[in-house]
Amino acid sequence: MRKGLLTFAAVGLLATGSMAACGDDSGGNDQAGSDKTPKIGVILPDSKSSARWEGADRKFLEEAFKAAGVQYDIQNAQGDKTQFQTIADQMITNGVTALMIVNLDSGTGKAVLDKAKSQGVATIDYDRLTLGGSAEYYVSFDNEAVGKLQGEGLVKCLTDKGAKNPSIAYLNGSPTDNNATLFKNGYDSVLKPKFDAKEYTQVADDSVPEWDNAQAATIFEQQLTKAGGKIDGVLAANDGLGNAAISILKKNKLNGKVPVTGQDATTEGLQNILAGDQCMTVYKAIKEEAKAASDLAIALAKGEKKDTGQTVKDPEGGRDVASVLLTPKAIYKETVKDVIADGFVTKEEVCTGAFAKLCTEAGIS
Repeated sequence: MRKGLLTFAAVGLLATGSMAACGDDSGGNDQAGSDKTPKIGVILPDSKSSARWEGADRKFLEEAFKAAGVQYDIQNAQGDKTQFQTIADQMITNGVTALMIVNLDSGTGKAVLDKAKSQGVATIDYDRLTLGGSAEYYVSFDNEAVGKLQGEGLVKCLTDKGAKNPSIAYLNGSPTDNNATLFKNGYDSVLKPKFDAKEYTQVADDSVPEWDNAQAATIFEQQLTKAGGKIDGVLAANDGLGNAAISILKKNKLNGKVPVTGQDATTEGLQNILAGDQCMTVYKAIKEEAKAASDLAIALAKGEKKDTGQTVKDPEGGRDVASVLLTPKAIYKETVKDVIADGFVTKEEVCTGAFAKLCTEAGIS
């Protein structure tokens, strides 16, 4: 990883164990049910809301668990709440000693966390805080800071285009995801004062159920129609939603004219930035997030506790949750190269076909 690109909260390094690692298909049946065998279960949410879950998080978590020599089982609920609970039940039955989840909603997440706790299984909320939950740790990014960067990014891009009293549409994340609420808090802190001062006009403010990109395209097309074709800027909460908006803008020959934000620094998002169809994204160093979470999970699986030095208030449960919050970074065309230099995506992935020339122009070598 490139040093100095991001600041993050460090979690103490753990001594590596001697257990043979196993992938998400194995589960270590010969050791199943043994409370003395450190074993970590991870439940990812889906593979359609963002490419990060399967493309980055799984990879980095597997690498960390293998390096530590602990057994692990990583599964993906694919957006199915019933499947999410079934996976958790199976993991608990099969003897995980620590469980890390990315909840689909706080209700389902709380039920899983509470059951794990009742069975003596240590728990971590990964990336999304489960409101009213019982996780011992929460590992994520400063999500209001993510939203603030998006709001500031949209202002910068509109200013660069010389926009006057621009009409703004919001494509918010899933209403059941607490992170989406935090992102919105962040960009509202930047944009709402401009709406109140009549500098900008908000013409649409819609959430996208389950971060579904197909629904996002439909919602944005409706927003554009309702606004009479006049939308000057789109605050899209992640790259997937941003690309959905861009697909509709392309149909109306408005792509490149209307700034669109994003998040996650996906290959597609970075390519959209290079092409001029997306104005910015927010890069979150998922490798560092996965490392912080895996360090805690490995410790918990072995019956150890770590002091993170940070807490986050659960607004529903009213408790302070020990946390690790990492710092995000805004990415524009001139800094796409930083994401590649950091090893998050490769030049080969981003600079394909017509994007090769655009990469060269953006200083990506």
